[in-house]
Amino acid sequence: MSTAAIGFLYAGATLGAMLSGIPIAFALGFVALAFMYAFMPAASLDTVAQNVYEEMASITLLSIPLFILKGAAIGRSRAGQDLYSAMHAWMHRIPGGLGIANVFACALFAAMAGSSPATCSAIGSAGIPEMRKRGYSPGFAAGIIAAGGTLGILLPPSITMILYAVAAEQSLGRLFLAGIGPGFLLVALFAGWSVFRFRSEFAAAKLAYERTGTEHPILREDSYSMRERFSTLPRVLPFVVLLTGVMVALYGGYATPSETAGLGGLLALALIAVIYGVWRFRDLDPILTATLRESTMLMLIIGMSLLYAYVMSYLHISQAAAQAIVAMQLSPWVLLATILALVIALGFFLPPVSIILMTAPIILPPLKAAGFDLVWFGVVMTITMEMGLIHPPVGLNIFVIKNIAPDIPLKDIIWGTLPFVILMGVAIVLLCLVPGIALWLPDLLLPTTR
Repeated sequence: MSTAAIGFLYAGATLGAMLSGIPIAFALGFVALAFMYAFMPAASLDTVAQNVYEEMASITLLSIPLFILKGAAIGRSRAGQDLYSAMHAWMHRIPGGLGIANVFACALFAAMAGSSPATCSAIGSAGIPEMRKRGYSPGFAAGIIAAGGTLGILLPPSITMILYAVAAEQSLGRLFLAGIGPGFLLVALFAGWSVFRFRSEFAAAKLAYERTGTEHPILREDSYSMRERFSTLPRVLPFVVLLTGVMVALYGGYATPSETAGLGGLLALALIAVIYGVWRFRDLDPILTATLRESTMLMLIIGMSLLYAYVMSYLHISQAAAQAIVAMQLSPWVLLATILALVIALGFFLPPVSIILMTAPIILPPLKAAGFDLVWFGVVMTITMEMGLIHPPVGLNIFVIKNIAPDIPLKDIIWGTLPFVILMGVAIVLLCLVPGIALWLPDLLLPTTR
């Protein structure tokens, strides 16, 4: 059987396994084992455990469960609500300040926790009820939190970035730094849309008030004294210091990514013990259980994805696919657009982890041959996968929002997120036009590693 026929059979079997409802890790593992049995030497089945271990024996991957521990510790405390309250107190005078406060709170919490669903849950559980109480439409409130939560896979420490660094064999430090500029760009775009949408809803409510005399909650103005504003800071600043300290330790060369992750996890546990009194076993048990469950699930997906990629490489499927893409002689930008369209399509039913590990052997060689910087592409690909977290039919953040605000119709949540999907597309175009948005910081701080 030709390599092309095996490749199409491999893709068909994968699609069938995915659509069958089998968990992703088992679907990928089943397909990989089936093709090893059918097309590879019988002895290869005896080396499955060894192959998976060798593929996962990366010191960089060790940082994943440690960053998950840090995120679980922060996410299961009141840090998210306190962060949101502080942001609201300082930004309430800005038109649409409550929406902007939620965007900034999502960005900071995402940087501390490194998880999109955790950010949605922690900030949304406080932010969505407050926005709705102040007159924000349900879809608008849901869209802000869903989009803000996606920053968890772009801003460091990002687990998605860690996996891309392993798959693309790129510097993790450069990838982390490259995500900061685009992260600020997305925060600015989201905040700008929040102001625009708020002004629109405010104007409609004001017009209705002038016609009917019925006052809409969005017309009400909050007031905070300077004393009340400063009173919100003591619980927030330690976590900001934690974030700053972790970044300084990593980029200052004082610790490796894995050591930094361990330091962050221990400091996060210490902070929630001191600030929130979370130190007893019954308090720590949910945090450790969640860390163990999420780490096990994620590492299983990673292991099976790496085995899947190994089989694809052994059967020359990835090499043949990469050669076929190169042979099409597409212009660099058409090639990039085609690959990003593929990533968007995969985002309909696959999480970012699987997309990276499954597609990296196929798409990275042609992109490198076309002259694209793989660190820059890692950022662009991450933003593209962020779109997958909030676009239907299987946007993960959409269902997280539905879980914390079950009374908001799913249709309203989807319509509320669509403007943010468009804004992410705008950010990708800007990154293509001005690559320095992503590369200036790593080129400035880590110029010798490029």
